[in-house]
Amino acid sequence: MPHADRKVVVTGVGLVTPLGNDAATNWQNLTAGRSGIATIARFDASQLPVRIAGEVRGFDPLLYIEKRDVKKMDAFTHYALAAAQMAVEDAGFAVEAETAERVGVIIGVGMGGISTLLEAHQNFLDAGIRKLSPFMIPRLISNMAPGQIAIRFGAKGVNYAPASACASGGHAVGEAYRLIRLGMQDAMLAGGAEAAVTPLSVGGFAVMRALSTRNEEPERASRPFDAERDGFVMAEGAGVLVLEERQRALARGARIYAQVTGYGANADAYHITSPAPNGEGAAGCMRLALRDAECPAEEVDYINAHGTSTPYNDVNETQAIKHVFGEHARRLAVSSTKSMTGHLLGAAGAVEAAYTVLSMHHGVIPPTINYEHPDPECDLDYVPNQARNAAVRVALSNSFGFGGTNACLAFRRHG
Repeated sequence: MPHADRKVVVTGVGLVTPLGNDAATNWQNLTAGRSGIATIARFDASQLPVRIAGEVRGFDPLLYIEKRDVKKMDAFTHYALAAAQMAVEDAGFAVEAETAERVGVIIGVGMGGISTLLEAHQNFLDAGIRKLSPFMIPRLISNMAPGQIAIRFGAKGVNYAPASACASGGHAVGEAYRLIRLGMQDAMLAGGAEAAVTPLSVGGFAVMRALSTRNEEPERASRPFDAERDGFVMAEGAGVLVLEERQRALARGARIYAQVTGYGANADAYHITSPAPNGEGAAGCMRLALRDAECPAEEVDYINAHGTSTPYNDVNETQAIKHVFGEHARRLAVSSTKSMTGHLLGAAGAVEAAYTVLSMHHGVIPPTINYEHPDPECDLDYVPNQARNAAVRVALSNSFGFGGTNACLAFRRHG
């Protein structure tokens, strides 16, 4: 059972996303309602049915990684290391040698080093084994993101990478919270990273008909809960949070963004891609988080929705919220920041957890942009198109993934 006197707080945030390469730029663009979606610039997508994505732009790995090491890592690890360094600096946090085994790292990754795999495969086809790099395997395996972070900061505690599709980042933060609550760790670097905007992965999601084909107006393509939504927009980046046991954070004078109070994780056990009917799995996951937080549903002020901009997800999540909150569902605010970032897959849950605690800290709820045509089946308050000043006391952050895997995080304003 969790230790009643061990509470978990967020003391640092690091972000690399289509909205910017640091937390401050992300927050500025998020609250201004700016889209990070554009025509794909990294490769020629002209022969693909989908030619838009949320790419990280202007990112220089040399600001965070020694030149000799950059080529030893895939881009998802570059993003993870950068976000972790920013989060650690933001928290004023250091791993001390005598307590290193009490500090862990969990980074969720959905797709891993897919660009490394594609490059290596082509080299192998062209010239055989002599063209393979000895760094191919360390570049592409998902757990290299938390591994490299641990090496960088000397964190010798729990270290792994959950791979649970679009819930990976949410699970990472939730499991880190749980380890601290249980007294197994005192601090964690937790988050998610993804760099899967490649011709193969875009093509794969496109043939599933999961992606928006609004190629001529990319900034308007991601439109969660809007009646004219036609699919999600792939994106990339990383989000990392510093989580600490509350008394430890207070003792060192840390600035606290919010308290993590609950975590729910479950499965739909229904279908490989479609959510369970009527929001059953998502509703159960939110109830688990609220139960863990010992929080009545009517105390929740805001939900950072999974909100992918797909026809099924947005209706399903709306139904789930109604099941859990009843009449209170009409009074709380729900927004999808994917309307601006696109869908960061394995990194989404961590990035959105970061946005949620920033919302609580600043007293501003980010909007759902591109909400122009109300859907009768999506009839909640989605904070349409403009950020809203609001004192958020309790918030949830939802993440649901293929395979029916779900994660929900509960936060409470500190102080």
